[in-house]
Amino acid sequence: MYVDSSRAVHPPRHVEWIAEYWRSGAARVAVIAAELLSSTTLTAGWLIYLPVLAWAVFRSPWLELFSDTRRQHLLFGTVLGLFVLWLVRRDFDVGVSFHFIGMTVVTLLLDWPLAVVGGLVAQLGLLAIGRQDLAALGVNGVLLVLVPVLVTEVCALWVERRQSQNLFVYIFCSGFFPAALAALLCVLLGLWVLWLDGRFPMPFWLEDFIGYLWLVMFPEAFINGTLITALVVFKPEWLETFNRDRYLQAPWNDDE
Repeated sequence: MYVDSSRAVHPPRHVEWIAEYWRSGAARVAVIAAELLSSTTLTAGWLIYLPVLAWAVFRSPWLELFSDTRRQHLLFGTVLGLFVLWLVRRDFDVGVSFHFIGMTVVTLLLDWPLAVVGGLVAQLGLLAIGRQDLAALGVNGVLLVLVPVLVTEVCALWVERRQSQNLFVYIFCSGFFPAALAALLCVLLGLWVLWLDGRFPMPFWLEDFIGYLWLVMFPEAFINGTLITALVVFKPEWLETFNRDRYLQAPWNDDE
């Protein structure tokens, strides 16, 4: 449950909460309540999120989606899985919630346009059950959807340009490491936004911050990397960004 703004403006309370949170090792990625953000930040979040969302809707393969029931089931199942994953969260009284992202595997499954649309649908599901604020949907969309999708897409394009035939290059460079980097950027950007609005002053133990970041990055990377590995082994045709002809070619084709 989110709190009103009168409870979210006491720096000692927040400094104590941040220290307790990071020392607990339970760090994931923040969903921020609207009460903790200024109107300028909320507006900026919408100004970034809406144009990218409109571009993703325009670029999405709607004709192929409507004509292919397999892709429809894959999209609906992915959105449902993302919604359930975001429900596994820890809500704090100060107005911040934490959960895993999961957008790396979603991007590799659906490609970036449908991944952005699917992330919006999952957000709307949280909004419908009162687990997210409408005003903060733009900021949270940037942090939880756009940033991970951008990181994953850039890494996937880099891997594709390399034209590598090593299956582990795809698993680690498109799944494991992008998920870790996305989690890192989401946490840093989330803390920066809160600091910029003057709600969460940076704690005195900031020099230990790098050590705690590993507790954020590794679980996210492990979950996404494990799912990508399972999909590559059992259902490679589900991955829109996976080149089966190159990665799973027969051994005798190497001599040709």
